[in-house]
Amino acid sequence: MSKPKVFEKPTGVKDYLPEAAAKLRRIEYRVMQCMERWGYREIITPTLEYYDTVGVASSTEDKKLFKLLDRNGTTLVMRSDMTAPIARVASSLLKEHPFPLRLSYQANVFRAFEAEAGRDAEFFQTGVELIGDASSEADAEVIALAIACLQAAGVQQFKIALGHVGFLNGLFQETLQQRQDAQTALKACLLSRDHVGYRETIKSLGLPREMQQELEGILRLRGGEEICRQARQVTKDPVAQHAIAHLCEIWDVLEAYGVSEHVLIDLTMIGDFSYYTGMTFEGYAADMGFPVCSGGRYDNLLAQFGRPAPATGFALKTNRILEVIGKSKAEEAPQRVLIVYTEHHRAAALAKAREYRSREGFIAETRLLADGQQGLNAVRQADGALQVHGSRYCDIISFTE
Repeated sequence: MSKPKVFEKPTGVKDYLPEAAAKLRRIEYRVMQCMERWGYREIITPTLEYYDTVGVASSTEDKKLFKLLDRNGTTLVMRSDMTAPIARVASSLLKEHPFPLRLSYQANVFRAFEAEAGRDAEFFQTGVELIGDASSEADAEVIALAIACLQAAGVQQFKIALGHVGFLNGLFQETLQQRQDAQTALKACLLSRDHVGYRETIKSLGLPREMQQELEGILRLRGGEEICRQARQVTKDPVAQHAIAHLCEIWDVLEAYGVSEHVLIDLTMIGDFSYYTGMTFEGYAADMGFPVCSGGRYDNLLAQFGRPAPATGFALKTNRILEVIGKSKAEEAPQRVLIVYTEHHRAAALAKAREYRSREGFIAETRLLADGQQGLNAVRQADGALQVHGSRYCDIISFTE
């Protein structure tokens, strides 16, 4: 019989102690406030969804879904993202609401990874969906909002890598028209940012040298507005040309927003090519190998729920942002005050606590002293603060005889 798991947790999940939880909630609160100021309204969807609808429509690979059966034997999934559930709501409960819909959310989502991958199975997202607008203005809006949200969250240094799946789809169709397996292999390398594997795959295809150089050349298509001009010379494919034109339009709008300095055009940045249909982007913070936000256009999803509509959006990886904030200079913490009192002075003590709680930057705790106890015997000075049983306070106020 196996030993009972008393303190252990399943692989990929974690506890957030009070200090970390407070920081996480502050990040979420500030980001949601930012989204609200841009006209996005919060939506809350269930943790559990039907596999046959939301699970199948999700961008998450089937093997990464957490599945379970209800008492009737119907397969359910724990939500692996928020885009598919919101598409379900937009096509049902919000079906009579006119487009565009601007919706925001904050939620925990679940994905099953191999134990040795070292990745979270439960993580936190805060994001938006802009549904019913196919324009470059809409794409630029969500990118500009993502930048504003990262700044609101306290991320100081970051870059947004902006790409478009249409460019690579067009280029590969032009150069590898009859070789779908090769196209898929090259896209998989780019999706995992495996540029070495990308080059090796090209060499293994036995292509003419000129075509090899053309395909390898896209690895250098990273930079500012000039990349749009350079990319037009790489391929004449109409799908690729349309994608570049769309990126140029997005760039113009981002310049009007005054945020283009945060954006890097990266035509190797493809996102999930089975899910996204247009522009995609990822946000990287300094010294962080994983993206702290990601998003893009997904114009085919809502058709699966019976209400075809273009859509674009993004999600912030809130728990990853928490790691970034933890490395930066700590915020000034609220001042903690302890108010101790005897039963006879309860009203005055609680009035004082109420006064402190009404002031910005203060936290007030109260403690009733036992009968006959006139003060706290465990108070000690440490690092400029008062400590009582390990808890730190800037002041202790006593209402006793």
